Amino acid sequence: MSKFNELINSDKPVLVDFSAEWCGPCKMMAPILQDVKNDIGDQVNIIKVDVDRNPQAAASYNIQGVPTLILFRHGEIIWRQSGVIPAEQLKKILKSA
Repeated sequence: MSKFNELINSDKPVLVDFSAEWCGPCKMMAPILQDVKNDIGDQVNIIKVDVDRNPQAAASYNIQGVPTLILFRHGEIIWRQSGVIPAEQLKKILKSA
């Protein structure tokens, strides 16, 4: 958990994808996140957290459903949404972060 806190407290915005192996919509987010990463490069760190393997992280952010995306800057939540988000919409959010 301390590694996670270290990651989200960086100067660069960090997008955390809370997901699960068994989740269909989570699988749909994978290519979207790859597309976003290819487009915005190193402006934002994107990390994936499996809620089944990291129940503590999921519980501490009150993750009710997956996929849930949370955008952090300096450890603060600046945006959060559950469900599949289109790449273009996600890019706009990240570029304004």
